Amino acid sequence: MIIIGLTGSIGMGKSTTAAMFAAAGIPVHDADAVVHHLYEGEAVELLESEFPGTTEAGKIDRAKLGNKVIGNSAAMKRLESIIHPLVHREEKKFLEAAKANGADIVVLDIPLLLETEGDKRVDVVVVVTATQEEQRKRVLSRKGMSEEKFNAILAQQVPDHEKRKRANFVIDTTSGMESARNQVRKIIETLRSDHTQN
Repeated sequence: MIIIGLTGSIGMGKSTTAAMFAAAGIPVHDADAVVHHLYEGEAVELLESEFPGTTEAGKIDRAKLGNKVIGNSAAMKRLESIIHPLVHREEKKFLEAAKANGADIVVLDIPLLLETEGDKRVDVVVVVTATQEEQRKRVLSRKGMSEEKFNAILAQQVPDHEKRKRANFVIDTTSGMESARNQVRKIIETLRSDHTQN
């Protein structure tokens, strides 16, 4: 089973690309979705005791938590030390289930794949990219996003040019979704044909 690590900086179109892999019948594990789930359940008490005042109506309020950790590397490390082991546990369950179901390729959709050395756990790294102008336009159009917040998030991420250097495949979403879909299809075909030859 080939494990793809799918990643990309904020606003590059990674989630949309992950959905394209899923639409092509490839099982996708969405680390962000797992985190959302944890923020509404298992991680609530752990995070509230570490970062008091981040809970709203029994769930972690992502904006309040963001205010405490974005731009504060020590706080971010504490957050990661709580969340990452829980996400890894769910990832392991996903991989075991996919293998049992006979999947030949799976995707781990991990925003901070390279930042957290997650590339060591995958066979192939796929980086989703776009031009800087396109990225900025997409991110700044998001609700509650500011120039400062955008820059703080970028500062925590491996720069896009560096990610592309470390990728086995790059998907460029600048030219729209149809082009990206074709790139996804080509990657799946390439991996399958390489796999049958080996």
